[in-house]
This record gives sequence, C-alpha cells and structure tokens, in this order.
Amino acid sequence: MYTPTDNGPDPYVTNVRMEALRNDNYRAAIWTGNHMQATVMSIPPGSDIGLEVHPEVDQFIYIMQGRGVAQMGSTKNNLTLMAPVGAGDGVFVPMGTWHNVTNAGRTPIKILTFYAPPQHPAGTVHPTKADAEAEGRMGQ
Repeated sequence: MYTPTDNGPDPYVTNVRMEALRNDNYRAAIWTGNHMQATVMSIPPGSDIGLEVHPEVDQFIYIMQGRGVAQMGSTKNNLTLMAPVGAGDGVFVPMGTWHNVTNAGRTPIKILTFYAPPQHPAGTVHPTKADAEAEGRMGQ
C-alpha cells in the first residue's frame, strides 16, 4: 500500500491529484506547515469521514474521485446543509461548523483536504478510521 510522506514545512511541489488517488489510507498528511496542513483521505463505500467540528480550524475538502454527500451545520443535531458532492467539488468548512462527508458510491472517495491552522501532528498517518478514532483525532 502506498503511504504518502509529510514533506513540510520545507518548500515542496507535488501532483496532489496523484497523491490523493494513490493513497489508500483513511488519512495521511502530505504537508504540514506552521499555518496550514494538507492531507489526503480515502473513504470506503458506505463509510464517512465522521461527524466532527474543529473549533479553531478552517477546513477545505476537495473531492478528487468518487461521489458522496456533504453535511454541515451549527450543531451536530442541526445539520442544515446537505449537498451531493463528486469529483471536482470543494466543501468549505468554517471553524466551529459541524461537518461530515459520506461515501454514497461503490468506490472509495479520494479527498484532498486543507486545514488552517494544522489539525493533526506532522507526519500523521491513519490507515483506517478506527485508527484515527483510537488516537482521538476525530474532531470533537
């Protein structure tokens, strides 16, 4: 299995599309700087990112491949925005907004996501969602 390497905080150029498409891990950091972080994610069919909120982090989720449903709202019981998402779509998540993306297709959703400031320790790799949950890295 291909596992991306975190190449931050040094200047770095890569084909982010290929990084996302090759990644089979639930989450892997590909660049962590002082004020921003890029990760790639692979969400299996029928699974989701996991309902979460980042109180002090803005997030941008870019769908590279696959299709699903994005949900957002002011509380975890008040997800007022629900929208279908597919390759080429971006999901802008302001800090303090509860959000989730669920895979509604038959193949993994491949995602590139940016956090500002960084959300995860540099070099983070979670092979599965269960690994992220066990480490306590699923938002709040």
